[in-house]
Formats: sequence, C-alpha cells, structure tokens
Amino acid sequence: MLGKACRVFGLAVLITLLAAPVSNVAWVDERSDETRSLLGSYLAGRLARSQRDNSKAAKFYENALAKDPENELILERTFLLEAIAGNWDRALRLAKDVAANENSHQIARFLLGVKEFKQGDYKAAGKHFASARKGTLSNLTARLSRSWTYLADDDSDSALKELAEMKKADWSLFYQQYHKGLIADVAKKKKIARTSLSAAFKSRPRTLRIAEAYARHAAHAGDTKLAKKILKKHIGKSRGHPVSLALLEDINAGQKPSLLVTTPAHGLAEVFYAIGDALTGEDSTEIGLVYLRIALYLKSEFPLANLAIGEVYDKTERFEQALTSYDLVPKSSPIWMNVQIRKAYVLNSLEKIEDSKALLESLADSPENATRAYDALGSIMRSAQRYEEAEHYYTRAIELLKKPKKQHWTLFYARGVSRERLKNWKDAERDLQMALKLSPTQPLILNYLGYSWVDQGLNLKRAMDLIRKAVKLKPDDGYFVDSLGWAHYRLGRYDKAAKHLERAVELRPDDPVINDHLGDAYWRVGRTLEAKYQWSQALTLEPEPEDEVKIREKIANGLQAQDRPKVIVASLSEKKTDANAATKAPESVVVLEAKPDEIKKAVKEADKPHIHVVKEGESLWDLALEYYQDGSKFDVIYRANEAILKEAGSIFAGQKLKIPEQP
Repeated sequence: MLGKACRVFGLAVLITLLAAPVSNVAWVDERSDETRSLLGSYLAGRLARSQRDNSKAAKFYENALAKDPENELILERTFLLEAIAGNWDRALRLAKDVAANENSHQIARFLLGVKEFKQGDYKAAGKHFASARKGTLSNLTARLSRSWTYLADDDSDSALKELAEMKKADWSLFYQQYHKGLIADVAKKKKIARTSLSAAFKSRPRTLRIAEAYARHAAHAGDTKLAKKILKKHIGKSRGHPVSLALLEDINAGQKPSLLVTTPAHGLAEVFYAIGDALTGEDSTEIGLVYLRIALYLKSEFPLANLAIGEVYDKTERFEQALTSYDLVPKSSPIWMNVQIRKAYVLNSLEKIEDSKALLESLADSPENATRAYDALGSIMRSAQRYEEAEHYYTRAIELLKKPKKQHWTLFYARGVSRERLKNWKDAERDLQMALKLSPTQPLILNYLGYSWVDQGLNLKRAMDLIRKAVKLKPDDGYFVDSLGWAHYRLGRYDKAAKHLERAVELRPDDPVINDHLGDAYWRVGRTLEAKYQWSQALTLEPEPEDEVKIREKIANGLQAQDRPKVIVASLSEKKTDANAATKAPESVVVLEAKPDEIKKAVKEADKPHIHVVKEGESLWDLALEYYQDGSKFDVIYRANEAILKEAGSIFAGQKLKIPEQP
C-alpha cells in the first residue's frame, strides 16, 4: 500500500518525489532495488511514461500493482498502458478490476463489451456498452457500438432505432448517417443505405471512409455511373487518396467491389477506428491509441488502423514502434507505397540515412513509384545538407514528368533551393521561377525567390512585391516577416527593418538567422547595446559555423561603415524584357557602395505602391484590413487615391487603386 510507503520513506519526502517533474527523477534500471519497491516502480513507471516508452512503463506499473493490488490509481494506469500496447490478456484481466472500482469507466467497459461481442454474447456486450455512456464522446461510441450489437443479434430494426435515438448534434450527425448506411447495407435495406450514405457524403465529401462506403454501395448495386461521380468529387476535394484512386481504377476496369463493411464485427471495428483516428488527430493520443487497438482487436487486417497507429508513434518520436506498425501494412494495400515513404523518413529520423536511401532506391525501380521515391530521396538528402545528391534526385523526378502540372511546383522549388545552396544561382532562379509559374500564390516560393533577389540586390521592385504578397498570405510566419524586414535592411531603411524584424523574432524566437538580422538592424539605428544582445542570443541558437564566425566578429567590433549593404542594380535602364537578365554576365550588373543616386533610384523603384483592382463588394475598410491588418487605416488608401475617388464619387469593382506601404 502507498500508505506503508509513506511511513517508510516519510510523508514529506514522498510528496516531494511525486510532485517533482519526472524529468528530474534519475532513470533506474528495472532490475535495481529501487524498482523492486512500490515507490521505485511507481516513479520509474512515471518516468518511462513521460518518455513515451509505454512498454517499459507498463512493466513498472505492473510491478507497483503487484505490491499494492488495491491501489486504484496504479490499477487504472497499468490497464490503459496494457490496452495501448494491445496486450489483451493482461488488459482484459485488469479491465474487470477497473470496472468494478468505477462502474462507468468508458475504456474498461468498451473493452469488456468488445470481448463479449467477439464471444457471441451480444446482450452482455450491449450492457457493457450502455454502462459506458458518460460524456458526449463516450455516449456516441456506446450508441454506435450497441447498434452493431443489435445487428449481430439479427435485430436490424433495433439497430436502426438505437441510432435514431441519438441526439442530432451537428458535429456527430455524419457519424449517425454513416453507420446507419453501413448497417442498412449489411441488413440488405438498400433504400435506407442509399439515403443515409448520400446524406453523410453530402456533409463530409472529403472524408475517405464515407466516400469509399458510398461509392462501394453504388457500384455493388450496379450504379457505376454514381460510384464514379462520388469518387471523382471526393478526389477533387481531397487531392486523391490512394484508396479512392485504386477503387476508381477498379470500377473503371469493370470490377464489382464488395461493400465496405460486410459483417457486424467489421462495422464495430469501424466505430473504434473512426473515433480513434479523430482523437489522435486532436492530440488525445493515449485514448485514441486504445480505440485504434480495439479496432484491430476486432479486425486484425486493417491497414488504415495500422497506418494511424504508426503515425501516432512517428509524431511522438517513438520511431521503432512506428516501423513495427508500418510493417503490418501488406503490399496488396493501396496505401503500401505511402507507408514505404513514411518508413524511409522514419529511418532518416533514426539516423539510418543509408537504409532510408536503399529503401527508396529500391522503390524507384518501379516506374509507377519512381517519381515519388526520387522526390523523397531529394528531401532526405536536402535535410542532411547533401545538396548535390538532392539536386540529382530532384532532377531524376522532374525528368519523369511528361508535362509539369500545378502540384509539381514542389519539385522545382526543392531543386531550386538545393541549387541555391550549391551557389548555382542561375539554375536555381530558373527553377524557382518555374515553381512560381506553376503555383503563383504559394507563399514558400514567393518568399524564397523574393528573399534571394533582395539578398543579392536584384530585381528589387519585383522582389519586394513577392515578399509582401507572401507576408499578406501568411502574416504570422516569422520567416516571411524576416524576409520583409531584411528587404528593408538591404535597401537602407533601417527603422522599418528593425520594426519588421522585431515582429519576426517574436514569431520565431528560436531562429539564429532572424536574431542575427535584428542585431544588424539595431546597430544601424544606433541601438548598439541591444544589437550585441541580439547577436549573443543568435549564438546560443546554434547558427551555421560560417555564420557563427561573423556573429562573434560583430559582437567584438560591431558593424563598420564599410559593412553597409551593397545593392546590385541590374542594368538600371533595363525594361521588363528578360527576368534572367541580371544573371547572364558579370558585366550586366553594377555593384554600388553606400547610397549614391543609383541606389536611391533603385529604392524608389522598389517603393512604388502596389496596385489593387477592386473586387465586387469591397470597401476601403476591407482593403486597409487586408493590407495593413487594421481597417481604421482606410484613410491612408483614400489620401493616396483622393483624386480618383472624388472624380468617381465612390469605390467600385474594376477600379485600380494605389496601396501605399503600411504606415
């Protein structure tokens, strides 16, 4: 008993240990004397759980429970960990004790109900499910589970009645419609199934399982035209999941697919899979994992459930467990290729980069998988700063494209970044511009190309336009705000630079480059003490080695006059005839020091106001809110366009208005 432990260790000491953060408790070996004691086992279990090692945590809690079998806290924690691990023999044994202590304990009751369901005692299963109706989500799970229990007991009318008695909350209505459709299909009530699945799909066309169930229902009934329409709508809204794409391909080939759910057991598995997947997506990972494990307990071959569990372990950096779950997805599954790509990234996270490389190169041997495999190889090499290899793999992927489409912007962008890191700006610029052509409103491209131009002093007006557009699209992205601040810095507008860079540091306080930039801006406006503090802060954030040398020099000596930014003005008189003119030959650019008339001219050109074409229904307040995040600044836009607005008498669609820089 914990009471005995209190007397042995002393109450104050025990409270101090239990209140301490688990990261402050030294790790203990499970064979040590400490872990043989109740307190040692309990603390070791807490530490293992905090480190997300549920397997070890379960062992330690089992040890603690053996020493204090009546302790409800340890009992419940041990039960949950065994359920998360899918250790059903121990979890079911403990579930009985947990339910005895707390009659309406949801997880214990659900698991006991599933056990009775699997054994064919549907009335006992229904009683367990009914006992778990405590809380909104538990009530939903319980009612859905009971409906499948009625169907398993050959009572489809009671199954549908159970669903009809559910409260019709907006967030859960599609669950009711979806399972009503599945139950009606299994019960051969096709009209009810069609109506219910149609309603569920109408409210959630992006949800894979609803789209798949509805399409399979239609195709199974011989209505292939409807099935294709359903899948095309779903694919158009969700960018195409491998499962829906494979199903559409089968239907186009004349195959007649089975229904999504053909047995009550698989229907019950669907209940726990759908809710478990939703819970893990909302960061309720422990309960979500239990639900997913129960789904697999009911339906052992369930690739989507294995994928979902693997993703949870991947997200929580339990990489070995992620690999174990991913390995359970069979090659016959449409998601197999997706899982292999995920495995490659997990291997990279485990610093097994050569294993990751070997896996992806083997996948690239298959023509249908080659583009994705090379793309993943490029990404992994780029993350390892092996830019030459990254460029090679991205090039291989691009060469396989028959005609680049909008979604291929990522390949050109990634290769452009790799080439820029290799100091091959001419080819990098071409790739980035191609990416921008494919996806003109993608903030990543806008920011990277704009920043690169500004940093080199090229195409200043166009660069500022791109960066402003990126910031407008993602105003809370610290990297984009940093680019805007650095653009002002490169143009010698240090006050504005400091303002934007302060905001960037607020958004990304852990980035060494942004802190370094703010230090430079502070120095230029005379805030030298703050500048040195900011540079020192950048040093603590592990900058690149070459940047570290420069930062230490600045802390020691500050920024000298000769360190003022250089502005490269490409053919000052050039028109917009060739976007690559600035990179063709060294003699086509002029490097200017300090701020002579040519730089002032370039700055003035970059400062030209943005032109906005008014859309139907827009007001000056709307424009100020869009560009300045403050509608009350509408008068700034009015003053810049006073003559036009007075003459027209109002603002109207199609009107071209100047938008000055934010005041």
